[in-house]
Amino acid sequence: LCILGIVVSMDLFIILGIGLSCLILFSLWSKCYVKQKLPPGPIPFPIVGNIIQLNSKNISTSLSMLAKEYGPVFTLYFGMKPTVVLHGYEAVKEALIDRAEEFSGRGKDMPLPFLVLLGVVFSNGDRWKQTRRFSLMVLRNMGMGRKTVEEQIQEEALCLVDAIKKTNGSPCDPSFLLACVPCNVISSIIFQNRFDYDDKKLYSLIEYFHDNIRILSTHWILLYNTFPILHYLPGSHNELFKNFAGQKEFILEKVKEHQDSLDPNNPRDFIDYFLIRMEKEKHNKKSEFTMENLIITIWDMFSAGIDTTSTTMRYGLLLLLKHPEISARIQEEIERVIGRNRRPCMQDRSRMPYTDAVVHEIQRYVDLVPINMPHEVTKDIWFRGYFIPKGTDILTSLSSVLYDEKEFPNPEKFDPSHFLDKNGNFKKSDYFMPFSAGKRVCVGEGLARMELFLVLTNILQNFTLKSLVDPKEIDTSPSLSGFITVPPSFELSFIPV
Repeated sequence: LCILGIVVSMDLFIILGIGLSCLILFSLWSKCYVKQKLPPGPIPFPIVGNIIQLNSKNISTSLSMLAKEYGPVFTLYFGMKPTVVLHGYEAVKEALIDRAEEFSGRGKDMPLPFLVLLGVVFSNGDRWKQTRRFSLMVLRNMGMGRKTVEEQIQEEALCLVDAIKKTNGSPCDPSFLLACVPCNVISSIIFQNRFDYDDKKLYSLIEYFHDNIRILSTHWILLYNTFPILHYLPGSHNELFKNFAGQKEFILEKVKEHQDSLDPNNPRDFIDYFLIRMEKEKHNKKSEFTMENLIITIWDMFSAGIDTTSTTMRYGLLLLLKHPEISARIQEEIERVIGRNRRPCMQDRSRMPYTDAVVHEIQRYVDLVPINMPHEVTKDIWFRGYFIPKGTDILTSLSSVLYDEKEFPNPEKFDPSHFLDKNGNFKKSDYFMPFSAGKRVCVGEGLARMELFLVLTNILQNFTLKSLVDPKEIDTSPSLSGFITVPPSFELSFIPV
């Protein structure tokens, strides 16, 4: 009995100790939380913050509900770390455009931590400015926004049409074929070569990126970013590391080929330009032009070019299957403006307001990146009456802009008239921000716009889209909506016109 009493006493002591520790922790957390001068927001739980109060399957909906309660600027805690959320056009515009420099930093909570310091997307400070400036210069030299790149896209669109013809109208999943176009266009700019559609390397490369998107859109990655300790446990983040290793090996192989055949006086592509700059700055110990930065910059361009554009194209075809009347109207405009005897070009866009409106509406409705990649304030600032310390992460809800009810009546409805005036002319909108805005706007925005227009017009010039089910039964709800909105898997038939 004496021993039993000692055991019971020890158990009570342990329980009391744990309880007291929790009270102390909660007290410290509360004091720290109260001292913050950040915008208001839901009271966070100790250690986990507000993460359990968010719907991991649709974070945008959770943010909209919180914005109704706390206003367009509020604070969430991911773990112990505060993040300021900007919701609605006015707040997003004021931060990303009107005060672009102050909000131009990149948040450091990324699923691939080794990317944060390098490249054109994840880096910060002078490295980011130099890498971005250099990349834009090379892209312009390579013909970005001019006829050179347009002709590459046109040629690739014709290859896509030929590949589709080989399906002979049989049902197929368009995912791989649609990804081939942006992949080969980016490859031409970076490597000065393209892949045949039956090339196993092309298939592997695309699969890596598609798999990354699937993983990045899961709840696990949100937890992984919040709690770094999960890095050492089993989980889907390990697949990301494995995929990146395969992608890095592929990129390194291409870089070595370029090193062996480099002519400093005649750069052929992006890699050549970068290698030449590396050689010029080889004695500068602080140079940002290093092999690691080259690899990550190439990875950034491929990731942005393949994932976003091909996913938007795939979602676009699903929406046109759901709305065959819209698809038919585009074909009427193609027949009237372009005809059948020449290939579409970018000059046609100004004479095809309905098609242009559909392309914009696809991007608005799809809402590909619902929550923009985290920004970071570059210095202590006051924003709308709230103090935000330097280094604070900023989340901007692009969904709240693209689905603004005043700018886009009935935003939940797929409706090209959102971008048409009463006379049927194309109508621009400042709320159209699928590529973000400000200093961190997507480097390849112009390239993506050309690809979407030329691929869509080439497909509908040559084929009618046929659904395998009644269009009314097609569900266009995303299968995943995390880092990127992923459409459900589907098949269709391309019927030659």
